[in-house]
Amino acid sequence: MQTNLPLAGLVVVELSDNASLPFGGQILAGLGAQVWKVERPGGDASRGWGPSNWKGSGAAYHALNRGKTSICVDIKDAQQLAMLKELITQHADVFMHNLRPGSAAQYGLDPESLRAVRPELICCEVGAFGNAGPLSKAPGYDPLMQAFSGIMSLTGENGQPPVRAGVSIIDFGSGLWSVIGVLAALHRRKERQIGATVNASLLETAVAWMSVGVANYAANGEQGSRHGSGIAFIVPHRAYGTRDGYLIVSCANDRLFGKLSEALGHAEWATDPKFAKNAGRLENRAEIDGLVGGVLATNTRAYWKKRLESFGVASAPIQTTAEMVEHEQIRALGILGKPSDDEIALVGLPLSFDGQRPPPLHSAREVGADNGKLQALLHKAKAAQ
Repeated sequence: MQTNLPLAGLVVVELSDNASLPFGGQILAGLGAQVWKVERPGGDASRGWGPSNWKGSGAAYHALNRGKTSICVDIKDAQQLAMLKELITQHADVFMHNLRPGSAAQYGLDPESLRAVRPELICCEVGAFGNAGPLSKAPGYDPLMQAFSGIMSLTGENGQPPVRAGVSIIDFGSGLWSVIGVLAALHRRKERQIGATVNASLLETAVAWMSVGVANYAANGEQGSRHGSGIAFIVPHRAYGTRDGYLIVSCANDRLFGKLSEALGHAEWATDPKFAKNAGRLENRAEIDGLVGGVLATNTRAYWKKRLESFGVASAPIQTTAEMVEHEQIRALGILGKPSDDEIALVGLPLSFDGQRPPPLHSAREVGADNGKLQALLHKAKAAQ
């Protein structure tokens, strides 16, 4: 544990599975907290996720659980459950879980039971559909929430089946919200010396990502539609094919559209009544996209990126994972790293403090690798009483 990190000295117990809460717990670990990762016998489900494997577990598990202390607890076993409760109520500042609705209370791991023993404890619960309403006890996963929230109604190509985002934006977003809630509760505890219950959910995260869509609907009943790589309210602002791949071109205002028109050798587009203003380009989206795409198809991504850059127009190639990882900008940021030569390089925290990024975390431990450490801690605490 790094002693110079912002959360050094904070103790977190994370009883979790899959992706959302583990992502949140890993953020806290990266910021310096000691995070006790609690797994059921057999381990977190993500240990079996493919297709890649590292040190006996799915690479995805390592991506979400580095830097944690691993203990295995069967909460159905009274003795093991008692040890877990002792860890939480005697040593933890924060307890986080994503148990099925109702399970926490069943095992005495609900906020009321735990804070009866440790009033200043911060409890964070991450659920599926939220902690109220007719679906509060229903299970849920990332793609279900992308569907239920309306996100998938806006994702994909018009006239084609809807698609989910290629990464788990709801899981990771829920992990982020859990961290924001925990940090806010810790700040309040410092001022008022009281604990808190923080609730986050996959559905609430998904609805939050629909903020602009909800505003549009509230304003004029507009439900939105799918625009592929583009967006509903700005044109041009999408991917266009070039000779060797796709390039995203972004013109956030009419001035930039004029610059783009110049760069593409068609300055007249910027004075055409159909295209001069964004409102006109929205009405004539297919036509202007066809014109811009026709020119960009005549040369390579690199050629057009350099040319557009010289005119002050923002663009970016659509890269593969390999291209992104190897890019000089990613290397310069140092966001990919490994703590030692026998580890794989993984993504670090997207934060720096005083110009320094928190160091890479060690890879995830084997299931229950630190059970001995837990027993030693509890024994030492009892001996000191």
